[in-house]
Amino acid sequence: MVRFVDVPNMQRWVIDTGIETAIAGIAGTIEEDFRRWPAFDKTARVASHSDVGVIELMPISDDRTYGFKYVNGHPTNPARGLQTVTAFGVLADVDSGYPTLWAEMTILTALRTAATSAVAARVLAPAGATTMAMIGTGSQSEFQALAFRRLLGIERLRIWDTDPHAMDVFERNIRPLGFDVVRAGSAADAVRGAEIITTCTADKTYATILTDDMVVPGVHVNAIGGDCPGKTELDAAILRRADVFVEFPPQTRIEGEIQQLAADHPVTELWRVLRGEAAGRTSPDQITVFDSVGFALEDFSALRHLAGALDGTDYYADVDLIADPADPKDLFALVAAGAAVGAPV
Repeated sequence: MVRFVDVPNMQRWVIDTGIETAIAGIAGTIEEDFRRWPAFDKTARVASHSDVGVIELMPISDDRTYGFKYVNGHPTNPARGLQTVTAFGVLADVDSGYPTLWAEMTILTALRTAATSAVAARVLAPAGATTMAMIGTGSQSEFQALAFRRLLGIERLRIWDTDPHAMDVFERNIRPLGFDVVRAGSAADAVRGAEIITTCTADKTYATILTDDMVVPGVHVNAIGGDCPGKTELDAAILRRADVFVEFPPQTRIEGEIQQLAADHPVTELWRVLRGEAAGRTSPDQITVFDSVGFALEDFSALRHLAGALDGTDYYADVDLIADPADPKDLFALVAAGAAVGAPV
C-alpha cells in the first residue's frame, strides 16, 4: 500500500499545522538537504513546452529515496477558471523501487517555494530588513509574505500588480493576518524603501518587471517568476552589477534570469553558501539576486518533511497502487479469470 495525500488531507494538514509553521518546517528540511547537496543524483527538469505553457517532470535521488514532481505552468489558465500551476509528487524506496508516498503538490509547491525563498534570503538579504516589495500578487504571494515574516521578521509589504483584482484578493487575504500593506501605484513606487524585492509574475514572455534604476545598493532581489526559457522579469543590467545566486546552474542558465547573460557569467550556488563554502551577503551596499527557478531537491525536501509529519496521523489514505501477486513471477494470476472472456470459440 502507498500513502496518498489528496487535496482535502493536504488542506487539513496545513490548516491544523498552521501555514507559517508548515513553511518553517519545510524550510528546515530544505536547508538540511541543501547542505548534503553532493549526496544527490541531480538533473535539470525534463520539460515539454507548448505555445501556451509547459509540463515538466522534476526527478532527484539520494542513496535511499527517489523523488519526482509532475508540474505544469500555463499562464492563460485563470481565464478558463483553471490554476496556472498544478502538481503532484512521489517518493519511492531506492532499494525496492516501490513508491512510498504519493501527494498533491499544488499547495505543497506553494509552501516549498516560499520556504526556499526565505531560506535564501536569510543568507542574502540585508540584516534587519523590515519591508518587502512584492511585484506580482498572484497565487504565490501570500505564501511568500508569511514565509518572510516567519523566517526574517518582515511585517511591511509594498505591493503592485497590473491586475487590480489580484491586489484586492491579496489584501483581503493578508491584511487580517497583521501585515502593514501599502498598495503602490506602480512597480517603481512599490520598491521605494524596500530592502527586499520579490518578483513573481506569470506571463510567459521576456519582460522587464524590474528596471535597473529601481534597484538601489543594499537590496536583495528574490526573483521567482522567471522559470522557463523565454520568460524573464529583471533588466539584465541588474544582474550584471549584482551578485547572483542560483539553485542548479545547468537548469537556471536555461530557464532563469541569467538566460539573458553569457553562458560563463559567474553565479554562486546556494548550497555552497549554506554549507559555508561560499560567501552570501558580504557588505551593506551589496546587491544580491536569488535567481530561483525551483529545483527538484526542494520538492524532495517538501515531500520528505510531509512524510515525517504523516506518521501517527490520519492525513493520508492507503492506496493499493502496486500490483502484488502472491507469486512475484506470476503477474498473470491477478487477471487470469479474464483469459476465457471473449476468447474465440
